[in-house]
Amino acid sequence: MNILLKSATIVDSSNSDYHLKKLDIHIQDGIIKDIAPNIDVSDNVQVIEDHNLHVSIGWFDSGVSFGEPGYEERETIANGLYTAARSGFTDIVLNPNTNPVPDSSSDIIFFKNAARSNAVNIHPLGALTIKSEGESLAELYDMKSAGAVGFYDYKRPISNPNLMKVALQYAHNFNGLVISFPMDKQITGKGIVNEGEVSTKLGLKGIPHMAEELNLARDLFILEYTGGKLHVPTISTAKSVKLIAEAKKKGLDVSCSVAIHNLCFTDETLLGFDSRFKLMPPLRTNKDSKALLKGLKDGVIDFVTTDHRPMDIELKRVEFDNAANGTIGLESAFGILNSLLGLENTIALLTKGRERYGLSNPSLKIGEKAVLTLFNPDIKYTFTEEDILSSSKNSAFLDSKMKGRAIGIIGNNQLIH
Repeated sequence: MNILLKSATIVDSSNSDYHLKKLDIHIQDGIIKDIAPNIDVSDNVQVIEDHNLHVSIGWFDSGVSFGEPGYEERETIANGLYTAARSGFTDIVLNPNTNPVPDSSSDIIFFKNAARSNAVNIHPLGALTIKSEGESLAELYDMKSAGAVGFYDYKRPISNPNLMKVALQYAHNFNGLVISFPMDKQITGKGIVNEGEVSTKLGLKGIPHMAEELNLARDLFILEYTGGKLHVPTISTAKSVKLIAEAKKKGLDVSCSVAIHNLCFTDETLLGFDSRFKLMPPLRTNKDSKALLKGLKDGVIDFVTTDHRPMDIELKRVEFDNAANGTIGLESAFGILNSLLGLENTIALLTKGRERYGLSNPSLKIGEKAVLTLFNPDIKYTFTEEDILSSSKNSAFLDSKMKGRAIGIIGNNQLIH
């Protein structure tokens, strides 16, 4: 690789020498060789000079699902990684919701090997319990040694509080990250949407706020007793933000994320019975969305995730009650966040979160490995199916107005552009 990024506006608030300045960046053999206002290079250099080219360190997503192995019709690893790259992501945390569920070191090694020659890095999660059945702990230490960055029964709450206690105590011995989906299954029952005025209008069974909040309060209470590291993915209520804030004030080692769709959609979106908006956790009220956004700006919520979850058409184009949960979100992430939060806040969020998973942050400096995202923050467009690169097309963001588009990435001595 021998590339010159020409007249690229650098967005990197951690580096005042470069931040929001238009500079040339020379990359050779995957290393940043020079950053200057005008770099003269030889004829054998590939020059990237896109209109309104911007660059930041590579984007990170803490919650991505594919399908392979087991559900290749939803998404393969190869196409999923290509989608991530074209969407601007150089690093993804891969959810353990394949078939079989990755609950051993050999499963983790499979995912690491699958992305070994790719521009995008996969950081796999292992299941917290065997087969994610919530009965017995999986091989946590062995999976950590093989490269797992955390342990999670994807979208399945741990009903047994003693199992959660033992998991936190055991993982604490090797600095393992326990991830717990906040949902009390007994209170949720057969609910499929947020319980409230909209669910009553639609005649759909509701999931009350306390189904999330009770489980979260329980886990935080256990964490205070055991110590260790806990991550709570995709919180969705105002009370959950408050509970996390209180736990952090106590000094508990807890982090949380919010899905992008819970920031910009509410349960009123469901009035059209469109199964693209059937999600877990469900879309909540306008009050909740505002509280989530405030929690994100205040730093109570640590980072955003696309919660990218491909589902093939047969699982979505059915009656709302029977439709599968989930939306894809990689392709639309930047355009939505940039419209909602502005450029600098968006880049800060999209480059945040690696440390929580024990990963090092890339650096946009001379002599460092080039782990970069290329994008145009000003282009305005309507998101359509033509913008979807995923094998599955179940996007809640279709027909949404976007501002900004990812152009590609540079990672592992490769350019995807």
